[in-house]
Amino acid sequence: MVVVHSSCGMILLLKRVDMENFWQSVTGSLCWGEVAPAAAVRELREETGIDAGRRLVDWHHSVSFDIIDRFRPRYHPDTRKNIEHMFSIEIERDHPIACDPREHVAHAWKGFSEAMDLVWSWSNRDAIAAIAKRQRR
Repeated sequence: MVVVHSSCGMILLLKRVDMENFWQSVTGSLCWGEVAPAAAVRELREETGIDAGRRLVDWHHSVSFDIIDRFRPRYHPDTRKNIEHMFSIEIERDHPIACDPREHVAHAWKGFSEAMDLVWSWSNRDAIAAIAKRQRR
């Protein structure tokens, strides 16, 4: 997961094309042999058009969770859990965003509280909360 945020406390959210009212940060899966930081850079570029350069922050934090039934066909039949690694990147709100129309139908900048209310997953909420805490220091 890559949480895209601005210096003024806004979070970029993406609305999935295949689920109604499903907002999230950038997410994706590793390709065979790919490491998490490389996947984060690739997914960020594919889903938003943002080139991370050296600005991607690896939080060295991961969580494990059950794969929801809707997404299970994407995985090997024996796979029940997913490990999600947390990354973030700070960009300006006027940076152009190019959503991949196969995955997302819209994007929106939201404040920390509203973003936490909109995202579907608990891990995304926790990541946004961690970024909010760091920015308030």
